[in-house]
This record gives sequence, C-alpha cells and structure tokens, in this order.
Amino acid sequence: MFSRFSRRHFAKLTGLSALGLAAAPASPADGGVERATERHAPSPFPEGFVWGTATSAYQIEGAVHEDGRGRSIWDTFARIPGRIEDGSNADHANDHYHRYKEDVGLIRDLGAKAYRFSIAWPRVFPQGSGAPNPKGLDFYNRLLDELLTNGIEPYATLYHWDLPQALQDRVGGWQSSDTSKAFADYAGYVAERLSDRVKNIFTLNEAGRFLDFGYGWGIDAPGLKLPLGELNQARHHVVLAHGLAVQAIRAKARAGTRVGPAENIAACVPAFDTPEHVRAAELATRELNAGFLGVMLEGRYTDGFLEYAGMDAPKFTAEELKVIGSKNDFVGLNIYAPQFYIAASDKKPGWAALPFPASFPHMNSEWLRVGPEVIYWAPRLAAKVWNIETIYISENGTSSEDKLGPDGQIYDLDRVMYLRNYLTQLQRATSEGVPVRGYFLWSLMDNFEWIFGFEKRFGVYRVDFETQQRVAKLSAAFYRDVVKRNGIGV
Repeated sequence: MFSRFSRRHFAKLTGLSALGLAAAPASPADGGVERATERHAPSPFPEGFVWGTATSAYQIEGAVHEDGRGRSIWDTFARIPGRIEDGSNADHANDHYHRYKEDVGLIRDLGAKAYRFSIAWPRVFPQGSGAPNPKGLDFYNRLLDELLTNGIEPYATLYHWDLPQALQDRVGGWQSSDTSKAFADYAGYVAERLSDRVKNIFTLNEAGRFLDFGYGWGIDAPGLKLPLGELNQARHHVVLAHGLAVQAIRAKARAGTRVGPAENIAACVPAFDTPEHVRAAELATRELNAGFLGVMLEGRYTDGFLEYAGMDAPKFTAEELKVIGSKNDFVGLNIYAPQFYIAASDKKPGWAALPFPASFPHMNSEWLRVGPEVIYWAPRLAAKVWNIETIYISENGTSSEDKLGPDGQIYDLDRVMYLRNYLTQLQRATSEGVPVRGYFLWSLMDNFEWIFGFEKRFGVYRVDFETQQRVAKLSAAFYRDVVKRNGIGV
C-alpha cells in the first residue's frame, strides 16, 4: 500500500504535521481499518508494589565543607586533573543539602511513595571511625521528617561510594579489614538513631562497581590498580563489611528493621528461551556473581570462583564466611543493561557468554545497551539461583541528551521509550510470580554522574546547575502515570 504514496504526498503530510494538523484516522466507510474495540489489558503490578525514586549523597548534596563533614575519596579524586570528563566536582552539585524540601516536593509530585537516598559516611564519622560528628545526622533527621510528612517512605543506603578519605589514608580503605569493622560501627550508630523512622536499610551500593573500578582499574576513586591478589582481598573486605553491618543493624536497630545489599548484578540473559539456555544462564548468574552477591547470599565462595582465582584467591576464615552470609531481608538489584547473553555449551563450565555485535543499540551512555528483557531475566534467575523471597529493583533508568526545547520543555522520548519497555518486562516478571516488590527509578533529578561530571543526565527532573532550577521532563509525566496506574497499559 505504501507504493501509492509519492514523495509529494509524504512532503504534504510532513508539512501538515509540522503545522500541528494531524490527519484524522480513516473510518471504515473511508476504506480504513477499524480499530479493535476489545482490548485485553495486562495484569497490573501486585497490590502494595513500592514505587520510588533514588539518589545518592555525593551526587546531589553539595555542602561538602559544612557542619563538620569530612573529606571523601571522591572529593580528592575529582580534583585530580583529567579524572572527571568535564573537569567538575560535586562541591555544590544539586545543593540538595539546602534544597531538600523542594526536592521532596518533586518526589511527592511524581506520586511516588518511597525514596532511596544514601547517607554520607564522612558526615557522620569525618575520620571514618572514632568520635562521631555531633551534627552528622542532623540533616538526615530533617530529611526523614520531611519525607514522612509528605507520605514518602525512606529507604536508606549506608554506603554509596563516598568512603572517608581518612580511612583511605590511614589503612588503605577497602584494602584493610579495619575499614570493614569501621563500616559496621557506622552502620550500628546510624541504625540506632534513625530506625525509628527508617525501616529499610541497604548496606553497600554496587560493590562490583566501586571495588573493581576504584581499586582494580583506576577509573573511579581512589584510582588504584591493585594486583589481582590484593584486589580479591579487598573484595573480601567489602563483603565482610556487609555481613558485619547486617549484624550491627540487627543488634542496634529497632525491631522490624529490614536490611539487605544493593548490587549491580552481573545480569545474564539466555540467548533464547529454551530449557538448556535458561539453565546455562542460571549457572552463569551464579558464577559471574560469586565474588560479591553470591558469597553474601550463600556464605561461601563457589568452587569455580576459587579455582579461577587460584593463587590470587582471597584469604578468609570460616567465621568470616559465616558473618558474610548473615541473613538478608531483601536483595536490591541495580539493573540497567544486559551484561551477558548466555548460550548453553557442552564444554566446561556448561555455558558461554556471546560477543556483542558493534551494532547493538545503546542509549546516550555508550555502556548502557538497550535490552529490556534483562529486567525480566535478572530477577527471575537470581530468585531461582539463591531462593530470594524479596527483591527490589534498587536502580533502573537511563541518561538522555535532554536538551531544552524552544518552548522550555524537555521531550526525552528516548527515556520514555526505555522506561516503557523495561517496565513492561518487569510487569511480565511480577505477573509470573517473580518476587520483585518495588522499583526505584534512577534518578529523581540530574546530578553529578561520577567520572562523567555533569555531562550525563539521568534525572526525570532537569537541573540547571547554575541556577539550581528543577524542570520536569516528559519522563516525569510518564512515570507519574505508571505510578498512578500501578503498571503499563492497565
């Protein structure tokens, strides 16, 4: 039928569209096709599903020199020439420290009922351990009260990468188990004082990112490139910190406080949905996450992990493994992109990771490949492999160019496309019984995006970092509608 349209016809239609004159749909009498009047809506998300947004302290708070806050490794790292793409730092960031009431209003306007934020360890213990800063929790007390006043449930993260610089200087940061113990003391201190209002606490955010990128590849703070044996020992100290923190929170927090990790799971997708490839993806999920999420949930390193590490395997005790495997109440999964497509193999270990073609689509951030099915498969596989009863998607979202239009609006259609497709797949997962209980959109607003500075924008609210004005993007309206309907297309 398209052969009946000439270039002139197409140009005419394009011109009408540009003028805002959309052609009326053809009726059956005009020879058009009648639209189906009967439509089967998909099942909504489960009743009580938690809809939220997420941020982190260093990326939005600013005020790095106020009220006794100590320096973090990111304060130091961002000042090293060439480390941050646009040469910026987060000294001021979104000025959330002073504008938190306005920002809580943004969450309320989305209709979201939960907010995942992080607490800056250097605000609470400027030296990482020892004497706490008397003003350290004052800001978070004010923030919590404002959230609850607006009917928003707080979900706190204790560590989102801003390690106190003093610990890095004194003991080498995560190279030492002293940092694991200091983190547990900090966790217990916070839990004792905030668990009257915070009922859900994430311990560490994305151990697989901050450890490997910061201590192994020199990309993130503190910028180290440790030999593999030392890196794996630091890896062990990170998961030990998680286990010790779980124990400290259980000892200090009020009854009913729930705790778990938030991990950027090495997300596997079966090449296609057949029993042998799904089983291969299960095996790969366990082995590719053995160094962080796996040992937290199993209390042991897999034989495959230890065999692969060989002489570079971490040194540990049975007691440490018992601590690391302390029971979690939930697991947070940060899911952005498929990291591996997995096919069954008749060779050891029984699976193979397939190479990505150069043409594989990606979002504004090149690393963020578009694979909506990942948010269906990753929680489904994790729940099966580790028998997890409660999963939160603790982060999901995308960067976008986000340029202001002539009318002052931001039509981030690519982000809307991304969220629509990913949430459709997540809805598929929950309708099939995958135990995902909530979703935290990353991010509430544009912020300091680590090594990319302010050049990558992940928020559903645009931030002008000169004026600090917040402007809702098209994606904010989209997400508001999803929250209101409790699903896509329902």
